[in-house]
Amino acid sequence: MCGICGEIRFDGRPASPERIERMGNCLARRGPDGAGQVVRGNMGLGHRRLKIIDLSEKAQQPMVDADLGLTLAFNGCIYNYPELREELIGKGYRFFSHGDTEVIAKAYHAWGKDCVQRFKGMFAFAIHERDTGRVMLARDRFGIKPLYISHTPERLYLASSLQSIVKTGDVDTSIDREALHHYMSFHAVVPAPLTILKGVRKLPPATVRMVEPDGSFTDEVFWQPHFGPRPGDEALSADDWRDAVLESLRAAVARRMVADVPVGVLLSGGVDSSLIVGLLAEAGQTGLGTFSIGFEDANGEVGNEFEYSDLIARHYGTNHHKIFVPGSELMENLPGAIAAMSEPMVSYDNIGFYLLSREVSKHIKVVQSGQGADEVFGGYHWYPPMAGAADPLAAYSRAFFDRDQATRHRHLSPEWHLAEDVSLDLVRRHFAMEGADDPVNKALRLDSQIMLVDDPVKRVDNMTMAWGLEARVPFLDHELAELAARVPTAEKLKQGGKGVLKEAARLVIPSEVIDRKKGYFPVPQLKYISGPYLDMVRDTLGSQAARERSLFRDDYLQTLFADPTSHITPLQGSELWQVALLEMWLQAQEL
Repeated sequence: MCGICGEIRFDGRPASPERIERMGNCLARRGPDGAGQVVRGNMGLGHRRLKIIDLSEKAQQPMVDADLGLTLAFNGCIYNYPELREELIGKGYRFFSHGDTEVIAKAYHAWGKDCVQRFKGMFAFAIHERDTGRVMLARDRFGIKPLYISHTPERLYLASSLQSIVKTGDVDTSIDREALHHYMSFHAVVPAPLTILKGVRKLPPATVRMVEPDGSFTDEVFWQPHFGPRPGDEALSADDWRDAVLESLRAAVARRMVADVPVGVLLSGGVDSSLIVGLLAEAGQTGLGTFSIGFEDANGEVGNEFEYSDLIARHYGTNHHKIFVPGSELMENLPGAIAAMSEPMVSYDNIGFYLLSREVSKHIKVVQSGQGADEVFGGYHWYPPMAGAADPLAAYSRAFFDRDQATRHRHLSPEWHLAEDVSLDLVRRHFAMEGADDPVNKALRLDSQIMLVDDPVKRVDNMTMAWGLEARVPFLDHELAELAARVPTAEKLKQGGKGVLKEAARLVIPSEVIDRKKGYFPVPQLKYISGPYLDMVRDTLGSQAARERSLFRDDYLQTLFADPTSHITPLQGSELWQVALLEMWLQAQEL
């Protein structure tokens, strides 16, 4: 829910109401139900509201608690807020509203920065202390909610989108060479704190930043699950793990029904979203709204998975909405989807989620979605080969990296080369960290804490919030993820991956959905670029702006234009779409 922004000055100047208004206007689509700002001296916070919990004006933001001396701007949802509210009432706190925003303020006053340990949910927020001038920034464990920052000795800007920070007119918008290296290597993932722009950073997931009045700060990581067994786990059978996973997932799905408006499900037809529908039906949910999308076929690849989403919708009698997007509408809406990206994201899923969210938002404000199951339970194709890998780093990079160092140098113009392979170094450092000894667990930890955050999670947030739709992701419930991290690798890798989750699903949903070939959000027109799509990307990469930027070698671009379908990355992405998307995004931001 919502979008936040703010300015904190450290140089004696006042925060600018006009600047905060510009930043807030940039977030309008995230929160179409209301707007507000609080500016006091060197501090200003802004908010755009999507009404989900406590629909009254008592829950408007930024929220000021004059008694406690706190001002709060918050984006997200704390699912266990009713329990926390009762606990705080027991400690003597009095509430003037009925939602989760005020619970955060009281929890911070009661427990300080450690309040985040008690929150079950997704969140990004800023709290300003009136009496000390101190500011706390926080982001949830999986980075489900974004928090972009630009922090200099003179000031701090914060916002729910990179574009909102850029609207200040006061940041370096040149391209970060290290971020570009990651974009071209790590399947377009640019890990926190980097963004593609030098002057904008993002607070990493599971991080609290305490900012002092002079601008100095400390960061603290408040969650780091251990990957591997705990004492006593060796006594658990496969059925025990199955049952524990199912019970934890039941709790995660139920938790995400907390709302004062109806909640639906994005139903792809895969096992993950189908299991969410099955668990809601099992719990007695009726009249559940489910939503699926499909595209035209291309190059012999089918552009929809309606066969399976229809099966689940019929089985549970949901109020199902099936959306088909013809090629002409796909082309027409690509600019909107690209403009909605807080950072350039190469996955074809973006346009799918963008158009699906547009249709869903006509019916409801909140949906549950199945993202995260593959990264938490081991569903990707590169996990099984790593089980016996003598060199996990080499096995992972072969499966995931789009380009090695030599290939990058053939593709990027010389001025953008880096001597170091920073992407390989990132994986090497992460694999060497304590807390994950098994090669598969090393990959799962990296993917769930780095790749997931800046690919599927960011995609779902950006594309749903572009239409004022809140997406909740039960597979990223932190208690479920902690349990999954303990499940033996062998149980996760069974049945081609996600074995323990599939066994749990067999107790709930039809087996036809579980035993099908693994599918993805298919948008074949963007994988096999031809016709008007090829004309579009050729025009973009041949434009004056692209030529002046000179990111890519011309001979490389000409090779891609001549035969786009022959240049597919190890993860089955189009090289041409990857380079074109970056340039299209930069031009959409007028950079």
